[in-house]
Amino acid sequence: MTNEKIRNIAIIAHVDHGKTSLVNELLKQGNVFHENQVVEDRVMDSNALERERGITILSKNASCMYNGIKINVVDTPGHADFGGEVERVLKMVDGVLLVVDAFEGAMPQTRFVLEKALSLDLKVIVVINKIDKPDARLSEVKDEVLELFLDLDANEEQLNSPFVYCSARQGVSSLDPNQVGTDMRPLFETIISYIPAPAGDETKPFKMLISSAEHNDFVGRLVIGKIEQGTAKVGDSVVVTNFHEERNIKGKIVQLFEFVGLKRVPLSVGKAGDIICIAGIEEAQIGDTVSSPLDTTPIEFIQIEKPTVEMTFMVNNSPFAGKEGKFVTSRHLRERLYKEAVKDLSLKVSDTNSTEAFTVCGRGEMHLSILIENMRRDGYEFQVSMPKVLFLEEDGIKKEPIDFLTIDVPSDCVGTIMSKMGTRKGDLIQMSEHNSRMKMEFKIPQRGLFGFKSEFLTDTRGEGVMSSVFCGYEEFKGPINRREYGSLIAYETGEAIVYGLFNAQERGDLFITPGTKVYAGMVVGQNPKGDDIVVNVCKKKHLSNCRSSGSDEALRLIPPRIMSLEDCIEFICDDELLEVTPNNIRIRKKELDHNLRLRQRAKELGLN
Repeated sequence: MTNEKIRNIAIIAHVDHGKTSLVNELLKQGNVFHENQVVEDRVMDSNALERERGITILSKNASCMYNGIKINVVDTPGHADFGGEVERVLKMVDGVLLVVDAFEGAMPQTRFVLEKALSLDLKVIVVINKIDKPDARLSEVKDEVLELFLDLDANEEQLNSPFVYCSARQGVSSLDPNQVGTDMRPLFETIISYIPAPAGDETKPFKMLISSAEHNDFVGRLVIGKIEQGTAKVGDSVVVTNFHEERNIKGKIVQLFEFVGLKRVPLSVGKAGDIICIAGIEEAQIGDTVSSPLDTTPIEFIQIEKPTVEMTFMVNNSPFAGKEGKFVTSRHLRERLYKEAVKDLSLKVSDTNSTEAFTVCGRGEMHLSILIENMRRDGYEFQVSMPKVLFLEEDGIKKEPIDFLTIDVPSDCVGTIMSKMGTRKGDLIQMSEHNSRMKMEFKIPQRGLFGFKSEFLTDTRGEGVMSSVFCGYEEFKGPINRREYGSLIAYETGEAIVYGLFNAQERGDLFITPGTKVYAGMVVGQNPKGDDIVVNVCKKKHLSNCRSSGSDEALRLIPPRIMSLEDCIEFICDDELLEVTPNNIRIRKKELDHNLRLRQRAKELGLN
């Protein structure tokens, strides 16, 4: 039995290829908004961080109507670090729109998301987006996508997937690459005709796989999924089970919702094929099966790929601890981290030997930095260590995570990039030239990319584009130098003064401005020569008959390098920590005392 009045689709793509903008247009032309309603750009990116960064972090549900058929749309993240979000929502849909940039073509995450869709035997509609770009390569990009299908062992039907040419910004689509359309009808028609209606027998006992979960302050835990069979209504008794572990929880459907446009609307009865939201089952988790007591057999859930990077989150113990945060204790930190792990399956949290520190494992630096930033904005104060990759041992052989890296740079930057890739153990797979730009593909240890982004942007004068995706484990490639620079470290606690900063800037690049409060052992800048240097940024000029404090105004300071959270995570090395508070991000040495640090260093070098 199929529900012909519904189509369930997910939008998948590499980051910044226009998924969310495309969803915007589908919702607009699917009559979700009033005719005179002002709609902000990327309306699906509701999270503040998503709007700031221009990326999708969390998958979201919406729906629109076309010719009496309800199209449930799931917008998914494009960044590789949030692949876990993509993997789990694909179990909710019957087909995908694979969005590909008309200039950039198939990128690492394009391969990753397409491979997941093909493995689940989902129908694929290829949407070549941004056809209005002056340097669009429509026929070449189509060939690249078909080559990707072949590489992923697609069957004949998948190779014959339809292609639609769109400009989400202009709100047009066409089936002909040589003809610009007038609206999104060609894409709507392709969705209705090619994506199958969801199948499910309404006469069987109710069964639903939980693909997403969230918390609501008014109704508590909400679980989202597609009804595989049967019907659900408010007041029904249900049982929660899991395919991979022993779980048997009894509950009741307190409230039932469906997605209409961008809103959750109360629903009286959910039928097979509907994507619904259930309130009332507090202990249910992503991957669980909610079913009728008449048939509690769990549905198999896709195994999310394991994390590859770990960081230690710990209670802040710096001299400025507790002055800026609302949640500062180990209990606060532990509760938040474990709550995060429940809704993000790619995140693993575990206790350590210390009650004040926790190990957090994720899919990459970006994945963990988003968690850190969200916690900071919610009033948490804590410290984190340098990110480290997670190694595996198989048959006595040490293995490490390897990324597939794509780099697109101006041709005159190729030499520099090749040199950097060599020192970071990157192996060139292939390279090709397009319009005086070079596209290079590498296999590189994930730890080789730590700290590379800022270097890369400097080396390519901001014109380079890089993206990577995890591609498996290989034998350990040998040591890689974490960084070639050292730190400038504050000598004493106090306030940074112009005179002290003027003298310190001769030693390297500063991160702070006059008036910044610092403490002994805090990192205030970068020394390009590789050694750590202690500087006194609080030093004042001695007053005499011929000198006055007012002459400081004549001292010229070089503008400091303002460090973002990602920059700080890239910067810190093994003997440093990152102090994170709602108001500030500070890099510090683990050991704040200069003399003790020198003794530890001497001991490591065998000088004691």
